[in-house]
Amino acid sequence: MNKLKPYIMLTPVMTLIVFVFIGGLSMGLAQSFGYFPAIGLREVSLKYYMMVFSNPEFKSALTFSLYTSFVSSVLSVLVGLLLAYLLLKSGVSDRLSSMLYRLPIVVPHAIAALLIYTLFAQSGVLSRLLYLFGFITESSQMPVLLFDRTGKGVMLAYVWKATPFIAMVVFDILKSVTNRLEEAAFNLGASEWQVFRYVILPLIAPTLLANFIIIFAFSFGAFEIPYLLGPTAPKALPILSYIEYTNPDLSHRPYTMAINMVLTGVSLFIVGLTSFVFKPLLKYKD
Repeated sequence: MNKLKPYIMLTPVMTLIVFVFIGGLSMGLAQSFGYFPAIGLREVSLKYYMMVFSNPEFKSALTFSLYTSFVSSVLSVLVGLLLAYLLLKSGVSDRLSSMLYRLPIVVPHAIAALLIYTLFAQSGVLSRLLYLFGFITESSQMPVLLFDRTGKGVMLAYVWKATPFIAMVVFDILKSVTNRLEEAAFNLGASEWQVFRYVILPLIAPTLLANFIIIFAFSFGAFEIPYLLGPTAPKALPILSYIEYTNPDLSHRPYTMAINMVLTGVSLFIVGLTSFVFKPLLKYKD
């Protein structure tokens, strides 16, 4: 009975997951193949997937989402790791460091987008400071960081939100690693870089990989930030999906669900591929 107790306690949550998540995913998958009896569509085919993959707008949206998600996730991991290491070396108190890197985490994404806009718009705070100190003579000289085709504003918001999350997780691990192993490595003649490269980095690599996957998958499927800071074209894939979903013609719904299934499939593929490529790192987990 004791062995069954955890499963019994998880039953309410698992029931919700099965009926809401898996049920909704199954219905979306069926509709993406053209099976939508509510409007009289019963013929199963790949027609809608062929329409999706032949649409240049979809290809642009997919490329844009992959690019912004991957670049922002890599930058978040690198900057978060550096921030955690510098906080550890600076010797700041746990309370102060906690306040510094946890504050952006609790800020909603819509508010984060507003903050990024306030800071980096051509008439924003940064532009006014550059004008004040004579670096620019008019606001139009401020580099365009928002609403551009390369997604700089989107990536700025993602990095601002995800970096503290990486730093928070890595900082706690670095504290325990440093106390036990760093001094031993120094006593054996290792340099600062060698300690970081051969002792600290392998130990935190599985955590970095896991968090990279989390923030990549979230960024790839996020809606608010690309909607508020992204360019008109190309659109992020979630934005394209939303636009197609709001089409009043219900016969268009299978096309929308095909986009959603591709979005889900790409996320699962990237997660699986990343885990496979970096699987050797898991040997350091224990």
